[in-house]
Amino acid sequence: MSLRTKILGLVEILLRVPPLFVIDEILKIGLGLTEITEYDLSEFEEKLDDSTFNFSTGTVSYDPTFYRFIFVSLARLLLSTAGCVVALCLFVLSTKHLMVVYMYLMSLGIVFISYWTNFSTMKSVVAALDNDSGISSSVLEDILSLNFNKLMDPKGYAPIVVQNYLVQCLLTFIFVNIHLGPRYPLVQKLLPISFLAPSILAILPMPTSVLTHTPVFAALLPLALVKFVLWASVMSVIQTIYNGYLHARNFVSNFGMSALIEAEWLRLSVPEVLRTFWILRVLEHTGIFFLNGLWHEVDDLTPIFRLMKNLMVTGCDTLTAVLGITSVVSYICHHIGRLFQWVMLTEDENDKSIGTVSAILFYILALQTGLTGLEPEKRFVRLCRNFCLLFTALLHFIHNIVNPLLMSLSASHNPSLKRHLRALLVCAFLVLFPIMLLIYLWSHHEASTWLLAVSAFSIEVIVKVAVSLAIYTLFLLDARRETFWEGLDDYVYYIRSFGNTVEFCFGIFLFFNGAWILVFESGGAIRAVMMCIHAYFNIWCDARAGWSVFMKRRTAVHKIESLPEAEEEQLRRLDDVCAICYQEMKSAKITRCKHFFHGVCLRKWLYVQDRCPLCHEILHSVECEDSKENDNNREVVPPVEEDDTNFNR
Repeated sequence: MSLRTKILGLVEILLRVPPLFVIDEILKIGLGLTEITEYDLSEFEEKLDDSTFNFSTGTVSYDPTFYRFIFVSLARLLLSTAGCVVALCLFVLSTKHLMVVYMYLMSLGIVFISYWTNFSTMKSVVAALDNDSGISSSVLEDILSLNFNKLMDPKGYAPIVVQNYLVQCLLTFIFVNIHLGPRYPLVQKLLPISFLAPSILAILPMPTSVLTHTPVFAALLPLALVKFVLWASVMSVIQTIYNGYLHARNFVSNFGMSALIEAEWLRLSVPEVLRTFWILRVLEHTGIFFLNGLWHEVDDLTPIFRLMKNLMVTGCDTLTAVLGITSVVSYICHHIGRLFQWVMLTEDENDKSIGTVSAILFYILALQTGLTGLEPEKRFVRLCRNFCLLFTALLHFIHNIVNPLLMSLSASHNPSLKRHLRALLVCAFLVLFPIMLLIYLWSHHEASTWLLAVSAFSIEVIVKVAVSLAIYTLFLLDARRETFWEGLDDYVYYIRSFGNTVEFCFGIFLFFNGAWILVFESGGAIRAVMMCIHAYFNIWCDARAGWSVFMKRRTAVHKIESLPEAEEEQLRRLDDVCAICYQEMKSAKITRCKHFFHGVCLRKWLYVQDRCPLCHEILHSVECEDSKENDNNREVVPPVEEDDTNFNR
């Protein structure tokens, strides 16, 4: 990517940041709703108590102050909502239209800055003339009389006029080049005169009444151009909005809503914009921190830690700020995942979703803990706890990367020792770090629901790593055996069953832990919804899937036990390999159709169907109707099951 492309991309990101600051400021004031303090509530109760009841009409008359308060609050809410909607519309505009909007806003801002500087200058000139001990003189007279002492007098108004003249020259140059109004030659010539007229009149012997009103007349021409552009662009704005609506509707009808969201997400570079917004916001609060002198406060905290604590607290006080820090967390977690991928020398595309999943998890934790509505000290503690929970979840994501790598390495006959050591090093980290984390947390914190949740996640990841290492060891031993290991499948099944059972028990424990938090600590709709999702996917679905696997295995074992065992003489005469795994048969089961297979291989086959792999005859006595249904509904070739050993090789 060329430097010019990078710069243009950065500029486009920066152009979309200001609307986020607008939304952030609106959210800081609570969408315009002023908080009703206890004093206000008591005052309203007194007003209501003083209400009078009219027996003739049956009506109650209240003090109008209450209704005025409600009206003002609703008006602020509507204005704040409209401001958020306008900011979002600006955010989704194309770069071309966004540049037009910024040029118009800059033109309008220049007009008001010009008026404000002219008004301040004329106010200073009039005050200086009134205090000139009754001697009416002007800058022009001082210049003609070569009265340099008065011209250079700091208490005079000549330096102020010169300063305003230079500022107005700069504003004139910018406005002439960026305004969107008609560029007639006469208008272009009158614009500099309009901006500079107050500064020019200030050096002439003019009455103070004229000088006082010159800023208003000077702003008329540029303000008229700005208003003309606004009224002339109404139809263009409506047409742009309508075209955007048609484009979105056609896109949704052709590709679906998810495709539209993904396309707009990439076009707007939402993660990069949110990260840039949050970084600029942090820089803003850093400047405020130093300007307020908080760096030199005397307390038990070091200045650096005090600064970091202040930035963390102020960096998540609104929903937009939480989105910004979520984007930063996603970026960091993504590169942590890439780091472990580099350590393990793997490039799995599915592992690149670590950043996305981490961002979703962090944002859900922020919402269900009410992070934005907490007091600063409580918010800092809650944010640290959320980061701790996120990191334990990140350990699970890393295990999801290393587990398939271990399985593939264990099945390789000529593996690289370097890759084995790297994978085992990551496993050692996944075991040692949670242990050290638990020791530190339990020695420095009292028992709480949060600490129990972190402990459950940490112990769970240790158990999962132990299960992966056990299966990895079994597969390594099997890869180096010269004969078929018939008991391997049973060992793998028992180990995985143990790991899944522990994980299921921790899922139930976390559900009750969350229920305790919901009832006794901090309830909320988001937490209740997340608990329902956890109960369905991590408890109900896992229990149903585990029971289904158990019943399939149990049924298959009963069917295999009902088949006769092949004798050594039969195997010697047959002198063949198993048609499923292509391994030599030291022991075998004989089907009804007189075919020989390993008992373990045949049991895995029975997980899928009751037909012989060779002749498709029924392996076990079943009803004819069921067999016909199985012919229609089942595949002939079995898919790879989770408990397969030799099928994976």
